[in-house]
Amino acid sequence: MKVPSAMDRDAQFYRFPGPEPEPMGAHEMEEELAEAVALLSQRGPDALLTVALRKPPGQRTDEELDLIFEELLHIKAVAHLSNSVKRELAAVLLFEPHSKAGTVLFSQGDKGTSWYIIWKGSVNVVTHGKGLVTTLHEGDDFGQLALVNDAPRAATIILREDNCHFLRVDKQDFNRIIKDVEAKTMRLEEHGKVVLVLERASQGAGPSRPPTPGRNRYTVMSGTPEKILELLLEAMGPDSSAHDPTETFLSDFLLTHRVFMPSAQLCAALLHHFHAEPAGGSEQERSTYICNKRQQILRLVSQWVALYGSMLHTDPVATSFLQKLSDLVGRDARLSNLLREQWPERRRHHRLENGCGNASPQMKARNLPVWLPNQDEPLPGSSCAIRVGDKVPYDICLPDHSVLTLQLPVTASVREVMAALAQEDGWTKEQVLVKVNSAGDAIGLQPDARGVATSLGLNERLFVVNPQEVHELTPHPDQLGPTVGSAEGLDLVSAKDLAGQLTDHDWSLFNSIHQVELIYYALGPQHLRDVTTANLERFMRRFNELQYWVATELCLCPVPGPRAQLLRKFIKLAAHLKEQKNLNSFFAVMFGLSNSAISRLAHTWERLPHKVRKLYSALERLLDPSWNHRVYRLALAKLSPPVIPFMPLLLKDMTFIHEGNHTLVENLINFEKMRMMARAARMLHHCRSHNPVPLSPLRSRVSHLHEDSQVARISTCSEQSLSTRSPASTWAYVQQLKVIDNQRELSRLSRELEP
Repeated sequence: MKVPSAMDRDAQFYRFPGPEPEPMGAHEMEEELAEAVALLSQRGPDALLTVALRKPPGQRTDEELDLIFEELLHIKAVAHLSNSVKRELAAVLLFEPHSKAGTVLFSQGDKGTSWYIIWKGSVNVVTHGKGLVTTLHEGDDFGQLALVNDAPRAATIILREDNCHFLRVDKQDFNRIIKDVEAKTMRLEEHGKVVLVLERASQGAGPSRPPTPGRNRYTVMSGTPEKILELLLEAMGPDSSAHDPTETFLSDFLLTHRVFMPSAQLCAALLHHFHAEPAGGSEQERSTYICNKRQQILRLVSQWVALYGSMLHTDPVATSFLQKLSDLVGRDARLSNLLREQWPERRRHHRLENGCGNASPQMKARNLPVWLPNQDEPLPGSSCAIRVGDKVPYDICLPDHSVLTLQLPVTASVREVMAALAQEDGWTKEQVLVKVNSAGDAIGLQPDARGVATSLGLNERLFVVNPQEVHELTPHPDQLGPTVGSAEGLDLVSAKDLAGQLTDHDWSLFNSIHQVELIYYALGPQHLRDVTTANLERFMRRFNELQYWVATELCLCPVPGPRAQLLRKFIKLAAHLKEQKNLNSFFAVMFGLSNSAISRLAHTWERLPHKVRKLYSALERLLDPSWNHRVYRLALAKLSPPVIPFMPLLLKDMTFIHEGNHTLVENLINFEKMRMMARAARMLHHCRSHNPVPLSPLRSRVSHLHEDSQVARISTCSEQSLSTRSPASTWAYVQQLKVIDNQRELSRLSRELEP
């Protein structure tokens, strides 16, 4: 699992460096009071959650139960449980605080009466004869085994720190929930093997069968891919609305199907269902059944094409299937007429396009009719999106720092890169491909590794070298970053305008990310043979670039006065980014300001005006990582789109879901996991469900020039400086920032500024 550098740690909740502020006047006290009220309002939901948990279970309102349920979605100990079980837990969880470290929660040999989840703090696990066995932290659980086995406690639990908070489930409630889950579970078997596990859902909960008199609503928990698809087709009605649970079931399936049902398997199954005929019934009944089933298949396929768009053109199986389906529909006049009558406003004619924008030969012959429901996201329209079939530059450095550029597919493997190098002069078979960072650390790449050009970290470069020369490699000069800062030029641009330009550029990158890239990223590179996460990786590299840009510019500003002015500008920049709902870049700038090389510059921070200090302290609150970044999550929930979310946290959530849940449960696809992954991925669709505010005319022209020029013009622009107030020069500057990402070098520069 590749983890961006920003995810090597959670956001730290930094206190403001520097001396205590001077006494305030009456006006400042009023401002402070208003700020305190705002803070209480912001923290209010946390207090509500604690109040809800302190209430006796039977007295909790529906709103309080929803609040507790949302909290459980982010707790590691219950990640593997279905959402219906989490909802039942929300109704019975008890809040249990303990104030003193050293308190014994229970002892080895005691009777098991409760299951505990650590909400805050940590505990030591101690056993007779072995002493301290392990330490458990926030999100971990203990005590469940004794309840399941009805056995004595296997260890002693001792509080490791003061003020620990636990969520407790008592044995009686635990056993009842387990019993209820079993009672609501239905297992369907074929040939003596379970092929589908369903759970009876409460009214209005989850994707399920459509309501039918005398039939319960069921949610798919697990099953074989074929049976999950069969149930989905059965559940799809001709008039489902965007808010129908079946629509969520369909979206969950389409977003995640490649995890458990590759395109070849899906296409074969759909063709099988298209040709299937019922065994009995009258001719009219048989005809109606076949027509309805085919309508369901076409509706599923139309949304499949709407979701993946031209991503399917590189899949020959999908292209062939769509052509076959087009031929079949063209020969079925009744089906075509019914579809036109039922979905006239959705009827479109789409062509799968190749990388050059031309229809593929197979699809030129006939067009497949596609009906696009409004709730599905079309293929991202950003002209800078990188697609599977695209070629990208692979800049290969030689030991003498000369650079050879190859144009290769974005998904090319290391073996394919080396084969392309074999065509160049001076290449030998013994050479290997390595990536080198700005500190000079070299990592060898495996022959099967794919997409290495777009997955490079900030200031990393590819080198080809003889194995015995790897330890002698030194970074290319471009990797070391600038030696002169841009403070003078930045002083000519207002923080608001700079935030606007950054947000425009970020939006273009963010809009190019397909929802499924989040799922592929979490699954790991072994799933990337015919897909790419290049757009997501590029966006994450931009996040890292911004945070190091802030640190770089401050460390390269030698004069205290201008450095304090630059620090002030970056704080205001963060405020404007937050106001523009560009939360990803807001966090990046704030992370840059909290870099150890910057936070230690006490004399620089002392020069800030009192109001700027207060602004920074207020902005810091959004970075608070406690309770799984609850402050940020609550703030995000209140924002209406368009929003650029804090991507590292979204990726952390996706990884948490993937690693905390098995893909297979008893040899069946764990569809509950697919549902959770799809829900996280849909965050992108939600954040982009409204277009951003239109660009100013001048900035629009600059943006258009950028999109037309692509790589060549970016290279030219990056050499320009902010020598004027022109939006064009600002736009050129923000597209490719030059940064120092070597923390040792930043620390050295910082010590030179303030020993």
